[in-house]
Amino acid sequence: MSLSPDLLANLNYAVILPCYNEEAAIAAVVADFRAALPGAHIYVYDNASTDETATIARAAGAVVRQSPLKGKGHVIRQALAEVEADIYLMADGDGTYEAAAAPRMIDLLLRERLDMVTGVRRHKGKAAYRTGHQWGNRLFTEVFRRVFRMPMGDVLSGYRVFSRRFVKTFPSVSRLFEVEIELSAHAAFMRLPVGELETIYAERAEGSQSKLKTWRDGSYILFKLVRFLSTYKPFLFFGSVSAVLTLISLALGLPVVFEFLETGMVPRFPTAILATGIIISAVIFFAMSLTLDVLSRYHAETKRLAYLRVPVLPSPVERGND
Repeated sequence: MSLSPDLLANLNYAVILPCYNEEAAIAAVVADFRAALPGAHIYVYDNASTDETATIARAAGAVVRQSPLKGKGHVIRQALAEVEADIYLMADGDGTYEAAAAPRMIDLLLRERLDMVTGVRRHKGKAAYRTGHQWGNRLFTEVFRRVFRMPMGDVLSGYRVFSRRFVKTFPSVSRLFEVEIELSAHAAFMRLPVGELETIYAERAEGSQSKLKTWRDGSYILFKLVRFLSTYKPFLFFGSVSAVLTLISLALGLPVVFEFLETGMVPRFPTAILATGIIISAVIFFAMSLTLDVLSRYHAETKRLAYLRVPVLPSPVERGND
């Protein structure tokens, strides 16, 4: 289904393109999104590039803004805070994302009254999506699906469309490439309506190089995923730690207890002391899980109230009845 130009006539929508040294691709990316979304405000956020990215993007007709703090998370946080729009589209400036899919993603967002639509990547060519990145994405996506109980097919995709409600209640704290997981975690934590659309993921433009380091950034994303788990699911996280410590304590302490019941003596005092210390730690972690779970629910309610204060966009059907 194509998006009717009349539907967006009274909407302000923005395309946000974070860039670092993308002079080889940025002109074509701006032109592609201009063709796909006529009338859109296209913002290129130059993340301290050392090439001519900013100059070329400005010549292509984009609004260029500087983002001096290195890291995609810093860029996205600045862009979402500064840009005012009804609908936001986030993509990369390397030409890998399918600009022609943008109208369909926006149409899905409006038609289904969603707060986020993710472009699920289907790679076009072997060089487009490295094997290590594919396996890492599958791992993170599966862990995310199981932990947050949210059906998502590509949790690390950088191609997304957001409602204003989502953007203005998203408290980003990310620095690097973990911002995509943070966006998904925010949607899951707030139980927001989200959707997905399959899009082509193409090879980079000639002369453009990937800034993602498979092992370095993969390890960092995994660490951040654990942090998000402890923040958004504290009862599950700290409760699991408590359960593991309890099992260890029982494995160490039960033989000592049985021996005491049989002989009336405790010959292995160090083991008894260790088991006691571990079970005390287990109790502390369990108490933490209960306390932090209450705080997490309070934060969710607070964010929900802030979310409800942002006006909702009417659906295409409602607009047609006006």
